[in-house]
Amino acid sequence: MNPHEQFREEVKDNIEGLKQDKALQAESLGWVSTTAKHKYTYNFSWMGRPIIQFPQDMVAMQEIIWNLRPDVIVETGIAHGGSLVFYASILELMGHGEVLGVDIDIRPHNREAIETHPMSKRIQMIQGSSIDTAIVDQVRERIQGKKVLVVLDSNHTHEHVLEELRLYAPMVSVGSYCVVMDTVVEDMPEDAFPDRPWGKGDNPKTAVWAYLEENRDFEIDQAIHSKLLITVAPDGYLRRVR
Repeated sequence: MNPHEQFREEVKDNIEGLKQDKALQAESLGWVSTTAKHKYTYNFSWMGRPIIQFPQDMVAMQEIIWNLRPDVIVETGIAHGGSLVFYASILELMGHGEVLGVDIDIRPHNREAIETHPMSKRIQMIQGSSIDTAIVDQVRERIQGKKVLVVLDSNHTHEHVLEELRLYAPMVSVGSYCVVMDTVVEDMPEDAFPDRPWGKGDNPKTAVWAYLEENRDFEIDQAIHSKLLITVAPDGYLRRVR
């Protein structure tokens, strides 16, 4: 076994140990719950744009993008555009690929900041509901024949995310991922989202579970959230296996 293979095997063992350490997982979730009260994820930006994600999840996305080398990354939910810029910057380093963002409401100041950003040459945006059939048709047209990675991060209700999964997961190439953000909502305290239409029992994770009951093309990549510990997407990294 060469040194590179030996290191990879060591990492696999590390991840398996983390997967089995239930106490550490509970501590990590407690940390996520506590920091959420302070809007911890709002503290970070990428190349000048707020990203509103845990750094751990962005490192995981970088690993996926680098290994997969997709032609197109489709993301529902744009907000300030930080994640679009992040994905575009990784693609720029690789010299290949584009990002397609979909959002029901792209605020003018955010659109301007994204369109004038140095990474804008790899970013396209569509305004409209991610589950509107006309919008979905536009996305399908742009990804025809391409290797696709999908990220779902818009409305976090069960009904909306489940419909997004039904519409966008089939676009994902075999071996690629459909990443469903904010599945951690299911694991948060009952009163964590008093001003939101989602919460425990009605959120992205419950939608993932329901989708996996009706579609056997995907499986949860347990190794990713096991190694991250701090993540907004437990059970949300779905790899297409067939």
